[in-house]
Amino acid sequence: MEREFKIVLSKRRLEVAHERFDVAKHLLEYGDYKTAANRLYYAIFAAMKAVLALDGFDSKKHSGIISRFRQEYIKPGVFDTSLSAIIDSLEIIREDSDYDDFYIILKEDLTAQMQKAEYFINEIEKYLLTQYDQ
Repeated sequence: MEREFKIVLSKRRLEVAHERFDVAKHLLEYGDYKTAANRLYYAIFAAMKAVLALDGFDSKKHSGIISRFRQEYIKPGVFDTSLSAIIDSLEIIREDSDYDDFYIILKEDLTAQMQKAEYFINEIEKYLLTQYDQ
């Protein structure tokens, strides 16, 4: 892939991350906590894909994206290991919200997850802005 295309793709995926985060905020206000948790996970997922777009990497499997992101960016210290913990917590909550009919997420818990997702996306965005200018 040409560098220009990789940057365009990365920027689009970062926009998607922000869009999904904004939807999650609205869903929180509306009181649909389970769907908000889903959108938060997909917001950070899009952010990871935005980083990997610059490498020309993509995968149809979530595990492939997460594994590659951790291997190439968290393990070598590009991003703090706290991002790995955020991935884990949002992934678990999303799966429980999506597949467990009796799962309950409290507003306070979702608000805490929202703060983690916002931090995650902000860290990704700071990194990407340095990469776009190279």
